Amino acid sequence: MNEALVSSPAGVMAVLIGVVAFWFWLEKATRLKVFEYLPPLIFIYATPVLLSNGGLIPFKSEAYDFLRQYGLPVFIVLMLVKVDVLGAIRIMGKGVFVMLLGSLGVVLGGIFAFWLGQSLSLELAGTRILPLPEDSWKIFGTLAGSWIGGTGNMTAAHAALGGTGEHLGIAAAADQMVYLIWLPLLLGCKSFADRFNRWARVPAGRVAAMEAAAEAHDSHEEAPSFTQLVYLALLAIGITAISIALSDVLPPVAVGATTIVSAGTWLILLVTTFGLVASVTPARRLPAAQPIALAIIYVYVARVGATMNLSEIDFGAAVGFISMAYVWIAIHGAFILAGAWVFRVDVHTVAIASAANIGGAASAPVVAAHHRESLVPASILMALIGYAVGNYLAILTGRAGQLLGG
Repeated sequence: MNEALVSSPAGVMAVLIGVVAFWFWLEKATRLKVFEYLPPLIFIYATPVLLSNGGLIPFKSEAYDFLRQYGLPVFIVLMLVKVDVLGAIRIMGKGVFVMLLGSLGVVLGGIFAFWLGQSLSLELAGTRILPLPEDSWKIFGTLAGSWIGGTGNMTAAHAALGGTGEHLGIAAAADQMVYLIWLPLLLGCKSFADRFNRWARVPAGRVAAMEAAAEAHDSHEEAPSFTQLVYLALLAIGITAISIALSDVLPPVAVGATTIVSAGTWLILLVTTFGLVASVTPARRLPAAQPIALAIIYVYVARVGATMNLSEIDFGAAVGFISMAYVWIAIHGAFILAGAWVFRVDVHTVAIASAANIGGAASAPVVAAHHRESLVPASILMALIGYAVGNYLAILTGRAGQLLGG
């Protein structure tokens, strides 16, 4: 453990929370244009990297262990309890299937990009061409979580696959490098709406029907009462406790000599499943679950950044991974376009579906507001479906790469 100026668990936790609070305050107070391209998430991750490598906070702390063991499962439950699949289908119709097809494109694209990266990591005159980082299948699984659901799935997959701080850092860097190009494409495609809709054979009246369904959907949420907060806490902590107990007794699953479901993986799978079960009960009507969940996950991202030792990073390998990420996003785009043609959906739905995958709940409303402001609530519902399936599919992507790489 490095000698740090702030070493107590309470002090370390205060620093992490302070970092999160500072960057969101700065974004809101200044409205700097840089935040349109680099969201606070990047700075929330990067700042603790500098603080730990600079000696202010340690690389290891009981606060980090607490957040990993309890904070992440609680976040998953709180986020998934609000999933409303039927609500999204009522508004977006077949657009939900386009989004799920895009998720499939992320899985298959990730596996292909991993295979391609492994194939290109050859030695030529003693120099590796486009080398991938060690255990890069963990990074592919981590980024798949982000590209299917969002930041929460990224951190959940990272934990389930046993990733390091370097792995999450490379995944986050690739995520932003790709999205700087992908987001303008999702926004700009609105200009080609008529030509795209003719190509996709979109039925007349589809957009009007979506807007009518969106107006009928009630997304209003009241401020929580004291008892509702207690119920919410009981739900999240109770499911976490049960999942931890079960993950400790369930046996690991192996293929040959390779363990593909460890205790950490079991924990993420269990809390995800129990959270989805809770979403079909009256618990879904409990308010304030999402804001609390988002506060937890941003502190968790700061925690991962604090564990990253810059002296151990292979920057050349990071470039190799980012190169494969561009191949990966192209495959996702092909799946999204195929879904648009098969299901005959409009360009607005296609853009929102892809944003719900690649950008998650943070970016899908931005794309929806640009295309059709009335579809903003539906975009959030669609992104939550990504949260629902993201943990399963991201772990699948990572483990498939692990088996593929031997």
